[in-house]
Amino acid sequence: MPDFPIFPEQASTIGAQIDWIFFTLIGLSLLFGLPVVGLIITFAIRYRRGSRANRVGRLDESNKLEFTWTFIPFVVAMAIFGWSAVVYYNYATPPGNALEIYVIGKQWMWYAQHPSGKTEINALHVPLGRPVKLIMTSQDVIHSFYIPAFRVKQDVLPGRYTTLWFEATKTGDYHLFCAEYCGTDHAKMTGTVTVMEPDAYQAWLGGVAEDESMADAGQRLFQQRGCMACHNDSPNSIGPNLAGTFGEPVQLTSGETIMVDEAYLLESIRKPQEKVVAGYAPLMPTYQGILTEQEILQLVEYIKSLESR
Repeated sequence: MPDFPIFPEQASTIGAQIDWIFFTLIGLSLLFGLPVVGLIITFAIRYRRGSRANRVGRLDESNKLEFTWTFIPFVVAMAIFGWSAVVYYNYATPPGNALEIYVIGKQWMWYAQHPSGKTEINALHVPLGRPVKLIMTSQDVIHSFYIPAFRVKQDVLPGRYTTLWFEATKTGDYHLFCAEYCGTDHAKMTGTVTVMEPDAYQAWLGGVAEDESMADAGQRLFQQRGCMACHNDSPNSIGPNLAGTFGEPVQLTSGETIMVDEAYLLESIRKPQEKVVAGYAPLMPTYQGILTEQEILQLVEYIKSLESR
């Protein structure tokens, strides 16, 4: 790939933080490693068999020396650990106002759907200067969503949701790769991330007026599948009312309390017997293999929107 440099430019807010850690580790490795290699070579030559080097006054033990070369690396390691933990927290915690886009990985393509309903394959359009949160799952095997210019990478797993966020700082087109070997045509599972000015992004989103939003598509599925027969606000409903539940804690029949998020909704659609809400019987059938990943994502988006409907 002739247009892909060994060290790509930075194009996201997290990029500089990742690069500083990378270069600091490289620098420290050279700082500590080169003297050790140099001393090994020097001593090997100087004290080789048959040499006339002075071996009198050999130093067998020095507590001061032992403490120094133990304490200094310990302090450096703890400082790197604390610094990296802060950067990882920033890397793993998307802002609350992030634009959410759903991504499905499957052999050998990336499918993305925006909340407005617009879809794209092996391409991702995002606005400049706005946090973007990708909610991802796989339809078949393990993939890994990797944008080198943004310094972000996240595994995409079948049967689970994973998230990844970034904020682009430069307009342009950037490489998108699958960084996990996923089969014969893994090398062809590439794409382009296009960063656009916010106005241009809005114009691009509105370019296909016939698209149905994800929430609307999810509502249509919700009605077609008869979900509302069980999940409604009736006091006699046999399933919990889903309105306003996303992002809130819910108690289960096991006594455990968990947060209603994308992962919980996905599991509840595929394996409804795993985590049953307290006060309800485990009557819901599984939809694993009945709904596609895209339809499940649409249902999740609809349930998330119920709070404002």
